[in-house]
Amino acid sequence: MGNASELLRVEPPTDCPLCPRLHAFRHENRSRFPDYFNDPVPTFGSREARLLIVGLAPGLHGANRTGRPFTGDYAGVLLYGTLKKFGLARGNYNESADDGLELIDCAITNAVRCVPPENKPLSAEVNTCRQFLKATIESMPNLRAMLSLGKIAHDSVCTALDVSKKQHTFAHGAVHTAEHITLLSSYHCSRLNTNTGVLTAAMFEEVVSRAKQAALQPGDR
Repeated sequence: MGNASELLRVEPPTDCPLCPRLHAFRHENRSRFPDYFNDPVPTFGSREARLLIVGLAPGLHGANRTGRPFTGDYAGVLLYGTLKKFGLARGNYNESADDGLELIDCAITNAVRCVPPENKPLSAEVNTCRQFLKATIESMPNLRAMLSLGKIAHDSVCTALDVSKKQHTFAHGAVHTAEHITLLSSYHCSRLNTNTGVLTAAMFEEVVSRAKQAALQPGDR
């Protein structure tokens, strides 16, 4: 698992044309921000990981700039800082894809791999990109827990796993099971949610701690 040919099957192609609106927006950004990554942002972390974190989509000046999920904006500061606190990452987070930060037994991806206008993907775009989310999940043989950040990501995960969204409802701190995978959900760690008090650092740390516990089954390290 995890070789180059496999990654080509589970990640969108360079300059992916499947969503016309996102394709056009990406080309517009290539003119506006020629130094940005401006391509579908690939999954970060090992396919051997037992925990997969799923966000919504790359931010225009965050992952769309750096080419790594949650890297370059405020959401990444909280996410990677929390992962480091619980031993799920090591190294320095300097808001750059080449900062040397490493994930430990977890991986991070997005429900939609391309930056959407106003950070709001359309339902059709979420549905189209779900094939890559599903393929990512299927490419992780040791996967035991998934943490979805926000309702759209949670719902897309449920559809990818073919489980009922009514029986696996989104709520901050909710825990469900889908066969051998524990599904956890959290409010998104966006600046808006933290600035308004919808999500506090303590709330987020509690969910990440539970996700780690779910991923590390009894007898594991």
